Amino acid sequence: QIQLVESGGGLVQSGGSLRLSCAASGFDFNYFAIGWFRQAPGKEREGVSCITANFDVTEYSDSIKGRFTISRDTAKSAVYLQMNSLKPEDTAVYYCARWSSSKCLALHHTGFWGQGTQVTVSS
Repeated sequence: QIQLVESGGGLVQSGGSLRLSCAASGFDFNYFAIGWFRQAPGKEREGVSCITANFDVTEYSDSIKGRFTISRDTAKSAVYLQMNSLKPEDTAVYYCARWSSSKCLALHHTGFWGQGTQVTVSS
């Protein structure tokens, strides 16, 4: 059974940091690209970042460049999203997702999702 379990969300002040974690199981972690999406209230879900098993990174949102860093730990079958210099507009539910390929393809190539973790940034 494929599982993606997010953790690490919470309430933080503007300018603060959070580190999200995604624990993966039930599939070959060493093959698939995994990444993060987010969905803010009243908005469509948007891609944030993706990382391959070879540690190649694709960022889908210009707004996170220089502030968010994705990483993965093969030994722990985990993917992380380090978020620094957080802004109120980063407030959203953050979802971990597994792509259907070893590559970070277009966003619709995701097949499995976690339940999400809420990130709230206060001004």
